[in-house]
Amino acid sequence: MPRFFTENISGDTALITGPDARHIGRVLRMAVGENIVLCDLKGLDYHCQIESIQKDAVSCRILSTCPSVGEPDCQVTLYQAFPKGDKMDFIIQKAVELGVSRVVPVLTRRCVARPDPKAMTGKLARFSRIALEAAKQSGRGRIPQVGELVDFDSAVKMAALDPLSLFFYEGGGRPLSQLLSPQVRSLSLFVGSEGGFDPEEVDLAAKAGLIPVTLGPRILRCETAPVCALSVIMYATGNL
Repeated sequence: MPRFFTENISGDTALITGPDARHIGRVLRMAVGENIVLCDLKGLDYHCQIESIQKDAVSCRILSTCPSVGEPDCQVTLYQAFPKGDKMDFIIQKAVELGVSRVVPVLTRRCVARPDPKAMTGKLARFSRIALEAAKQSGRGRIPQVGELVDFDSAVKMAALDPLSLFFYEGGGRPLSQLLSPQVRSLSLFVGSEGGFDPEEVDLAAKAGLIPVTLGPRILRCETAPVCALSVIMYATGNL
């Protein structure tokens, strides 16, 4: 069943406007009386029936409401060291599909790509579109936020506020399975770029309380590591 996001919900009526409304009428060619699922971006799904279709607006009657089954109950923030090329596009798309709550790009010492503020503005707009489309495709109940590019020190301070903060380090650490359980409801994870982390960064993270963890004896690419880590986290917390 087609699924869209909207915040225009009042009483037993929901309204879809803009590109999504045009997509419903012109591309999907849906008709009055057909059913559709809307999400309020807060984790609730609304099963609706289309009542009217106009050029830039689709009005729906709400039939029932339920929690979004595609939204995990474990809040995960991914602090991803900024990779080169279009790898960040892939990471954001797959992270959203797997259930990440937020992605924060991080500039580390070994990052090859170092975008200037103007370039980063354009990239963030693209990242947000990727997150939106991935959230739609995977049946999420929220659209994960992609944050501004931050330096490593700032990212560590932010992550240290989480009850559980994991630092994925190719130099070794605790097995991930030892730190996860269905009771974990909020955590942060750090993943490096192509060159990994600088030893001083590893030391700073450890002093801030982040836990070095390993994904096994194999060295994973920077775009593979977050997919692997999120898959394990969602499985261990009962969300996969």
